[in-house]
Amino acid sequence: MAEPILYSFRRCPYAMRARMALRIGGASYEHREVVLRDKPPEMLEVSPKGTVPVLVAGPGEVIEESRDIMRWALGRSDPEGWLERDDPELVETNDGPFKHHLDRYKYATRYDDVDPAQHRAAALEILRTLDERLSRSAYLRGETRGFADIAIFPFIRQFANADREWFDSQALPHLQTWLAGLIDSDLFAGIMAKHPQWVAA
Repeated sequence: MAEPILYSFRRCPYAMRARMALRIGGASYEHREVVLRDKPPEMLEVSPKGTVPVLVAGPGEVIEESRDIMRWALGRSDPEGWLERDDPELVETNDGPFKHHLDRYKYATRYDDVDPAQHRAAALEILRTLDERLSRSAYLRGETRGFADIAIFPFIRQFANADREWFDSQALPHLQTWLAGLIDSDLFAGIMAKHPQWVAA
């Protein structure tokens, strides 16, 4: 069987967490870099919703949700025991309320009648709960990184980068240390390598 195919976009936080799990698990796959304004018909054929990441894991096996791609990769190989350090409630808060506020803070012009400062403040309250949690351990579920950390991290990075000077001035010492460590990791550097846009041969 041909190796799995991953349709990805370098800067997408959902794709980042999928690539991190695939990499830590040592999965072999064909990387197809997508330009979102010029999506390849091959991707839309297997996943009409048109969002990344999409993993074609095998004949008739298409995985369209990033968390499911993470679990697929880690179910095959989980050398750091990430699945033991999942936290569905934290990840749901990230993917739901936090992402809602992040989008309306960072991309306020895409929405009608939103106050980005209000959404930034609401997101900050969620980050304060994470900072308090990280005051007790280096990572969200203990002293080593796990599923919850990697599932949440790309979105916190995106929030921080929206206004780095402001973010760095906030009283979030434990979260800022956690974020810096993940950004500086070999794992993150490895999955952020640049790929040219994929086009069918």
